[in-house]
Amino acid sequence: MVDLKRIQQLDLNLLKVFQSLYVEQNMTKAAESLHITPSAVSHAIRRLRDVLNDPLFVRAQQKMVPTPACQRMAPLIIDTLTRLQQILQQWGDFDPQQSEQTFRIGMHDALEASVLPILSSVLAKRAPNTSIASVKVERNNLTRELASGHLDLALDVAIPAKPPVHHRTLWSSPFCVMMRVDHPLAGKLNKRNYLAATHISVSNRPLGMTMEDTYFQQRGLVRHMTIRCQNYVAAATILKTSDQLLTVSLAMSEQLLNDQLCVVDSPYAIPELSTNLYWHANTEQDAALSWLRTLIIDEIKPLNDSDAISK
Repeated sequence: MVDLKRIQQLDLNLLKVFQSLYVEQNMTKAAESLHITPSAVSHAIRRLRDVLNDPLFVRAQQKMVPTPACQRMAPLIIDTLTRLQQILQQWGDFDPQQSEQTFRIGMHDALEASVLPILSSVLAKRAPNTSIASVKVERNNLTRELASGHLDLALDVAIPAKPPVHHRTLWSSPFCVMMRVDHPLAGKLNKRNYLAATHISVSNRPLGMTMEDTYFQQRGLVRHMTIRCQNYVAAATILKTSDQLLTVSLAMSEQLLNDQLCVVDSPYAIPELSTNLYWHANTEQDAALSWLRTLIIDEIKPLNDSDAISK
């Protein structure tokens, strides 16, 4: 039987650990999401087990599986924690001129050059004591990072997202092709010689296709990829001394362009790449984050309404 006195004295921090383990079903991942050690997670769950007189989770291979009682009560507990967070977020008004808040924004480093200079300049005028932390986030972890509060919001390409994650398209960009100025195909690139050429691919993921490669695969077309690198600066450096091509968003090409490189239209109508703003429903009523979202929607526009997003 549950000891009501111990319930009244319960450390509510234990419920945050409980929520994370329920979502992750893995001690290590729960610890990572909370920025604590697995041992601390284990200790917190053990304390909660003692209070509630239930195992809460049982180990099954690599997972911590909720007990029937845990499965029944966890959604209610998590919903209550969410409501409490929303209430506290409305505690006071947000004054951007006085705030010393640090905003954590998830984005790929390819976006930083387009977004951060503008955002930094605007914040310096409107919220001079605030700061920004640009954080790299894996797309398959986006929902978890937003839900945990480790990210306030995120900017990324259009990816599958459903409630409680909300999103809004900020801008879209066409693809173009970069090459060295004295490239044999300069001024005469077409569909045939584009596919016959050698290409550079840019992705920070170890595996998987880029958006443009997905486009070609769906049409039964194949490009000859000779190099897959992790960033566009390296790709542009390779272009200067090779006959390879780089298919990239227009604004990214503007960041990379120099007197040794040129940009031409893509011979294929690859769908434009959209950049979206993502946030969690828990932050809808947060005055500071609502202000930041509005600021980004109104102020952050890439050069020539183009994109600067990585694949």
